[in-house]
Amino acid sequence: MAGLSENARSRVTGAVAVAIVMAAAAPILNLFAILIWAGLPAEWTPSETVTPQSAVAFTFPAVGAFLIYRRPRLNLAWFMCAGGLAAAVSDLCNALMYRAAADGEPLLAGWLRLPTQLGWLVCGLLLTMVLPLYSPDGRLPSGRWRPILWLGCLSLTVAAARYLVRTTGVIPNPMRVPALAPYLGVVTVVSWSGVFLAMVLAAVSLLVRMRRADPVGRRQIGWPLLGFSGYIVLLLLSVFWPVFRWPAIAWTALIPFAVAYSVMRYRLYGIETLISRAFVAAGVVAAVGAVYFGVGALSGLVLSGYDHLAGIAAALFAGAFFQPLRRALQRAVDRFLYGAVGDPEVLADRLTQAVRRGDPARALTSVVSVLREGLAVEGVAVEAADGEPRHVESGRVGPSPREVPLVWHGTRVGRLLVGPPGPRRFPAAHNERVLATLTPYAADVAHAVRMAADLQRSRERILTAREEERRRLRRDLHDGLGQTLSAMAMTINMARLSLKNSPDAADELLRELHAGMSAVTSDVRELVYGLRPPALDDLGLARAVQDLAGQSIEVRVEGDLEDLPAAVEVAVYRIVQESLTNIRRHAEASRAMVVLERERAVLRVLVEDDGKGLPESHRAGVGLGSMRERAAELGGICVVTGRPGAGTRVEAMLPLLTAQPV
Repeated sequence: MAGLSENARSRVTGAVAVAIVMAAAAPILNLFAILIWAGLPAEWTPSETVTPQSAVAFTFPAVGAFLIYRRPRLNLAWFMCAGGLAAAVSDLCNALMYRAAADGEPLLAGWLRLPTQLGWLVCGLLLTMVLPLYSPDGRLPSGRWRPILWLGCLSLTVAAARYLVRTTGVIPNPMRVPALAPYLGVVTVVSWSGVFLAMVLAAVSLLVRMRRADPVGRRQIGWPLLGFSGYIVLLLLSVFWPVFRWPAIAWTALIPFAVAYSVMRYRLYGIETLISRAFVAAGVVAAVGAVYFGVGALSGLVLSGYDHLAGIAAALFAGAFFQPLRRALQRAVDRFLYGAVGDPEVLADRLTQAVRRGDPARALTSVVSVLREGLAVEGVAVEAADGEPRHVESGRVGPSPREVPLVWHGTRVGRLLVGPPGPRRFPAAHNERVLATLTPYAADVAHAVRMAADLQRSRERILTAREEERRRLRRDLHDGLGQTLSAMAMTINMARLSLKNSPDAADELLRELHAGMSAVTSDVRELVYGLRPPALDDLGLARAVQDLAGQSIEVRVEGDLEDLPAAVEVAVYRIVQESLTNIRRHAEASRAMVVLERERAVLRVLVEDDGKGLPESHRAGVGLGSMRERAAELGGICVVTGRPGAGTRVEAMLPLLTAQPV
């Protein structure tokens, strides 16, 4: 109260004192009522002595006094205090009325009917009409909602007056009007219909406010909306099924806390989650119940005499409708609470359109932008494993972001980093729905980025390999074959010059030239062999491998090897060649075997021996590394295993669908 004048501080202190008195008086009066009920004879004790009004007397004034202490001019808090005190007065006078009747004082009991109904009228008007209409800021949404207040006031007044003038009941009524007796039934139906209609419209006013408010305002309005709508639903259910009376009483006791949260600390609680689940659950229960009873009734008519079949049919139809209905209701509630950005399906459509318009790198930027907007966080980042770009970030994820793995068909392709919540914070349940819907799209894009990077690296490797092969050919042709041909040309010139004067010298030069021609032929053969083993073209893969193995090593071929891609043939030949070279040099084996097995989409290569195996501290050398690289270039694998004294096993699996002829 710092900064207030002396008079203002006095008024505030007085207001707080009045609120405290009201908060203390209401539960005390209600406790007296409970004691009176407990002391009544059984024949004078009504069937319902505890009502939602009893819960009002205990919680509403206390919470209202707390709010007045924090904000003395908050009219909602005064409504709560006055309504709670009126409820306590009504309960106490009602108990005293029965006590007086039991003690043989019917006239006093009859007049106590008046304060009972006045307290009920004030409590109902303030807490079921005025409080929801003025929540959470203490003002009506607009002047157009005043007719609802008038409707509630008129309906409650008529309902209370009907009770005061009725002629029936065990307690004599000094205010009865016998002339109105024929019309009281109609008055009861009309007045209570108006009461329930006004209560529903008051809750609708909160719904309209919530729809038009910003995200912060929605969180503030959500708490009273949940409290009053839940109370109305339970109250209506208790009219038809008395079992809901106690849940209605318990829910009534919690309404002031919901209002207090909306006024004081609404940012600290995920009200949208509660509202969402409450609306979805209520909608599913109502719809599934309607389907069940409707199908049950129809089946009962069609299958007369087969009641058990009708029940089974109704249960099956209700179960079939449950999951699609829950999803549809969840989407509708998300769309209502959060607008278009809150519907994961809408976000998924936006993301799909953005991905279609750009390349993988730009699509990754679209992914993080849509995710950041859909989650309402300060930042979102996507890291693609071995991708380019490797890291794309929108906003600021902070030092300790939440990590969500991106998995594509069982393979982790990256991770999604989610930063802290922003000003428009959504509840955890909404965030989980958005993540569950959009994470697969993010994984697809991360995989596409990764594949694009792999493709680029593959192109670079192919270009590098091509240029290296050209350099090798140039070096071999220039330094080897070129030098030899130049020397042969000089020899021919010398032989031509010495042919007339020294035939013997010319003959010797020609012999040297012939030997040089043999060397040139050998060099050319080596160059061709380096490009592709000639045995593959001359003999085919199976006979070429048999030629490599010789007579001492068994070769088994299963399947047709005639139409294999050239790259696969070269890879198989080189892997078998390297494996047999290692066996002959290092294995000291008495037996070895080569197996070539073709299946529909893969070629299996197996080379094994019974030699001394691999040492414990074995490290792959150049030869083993080259075998693995040849298999990996074709999208396959090559595994070398072995134990000391147990032989060595080289097994390669090469796919045939992805291998293209060279």
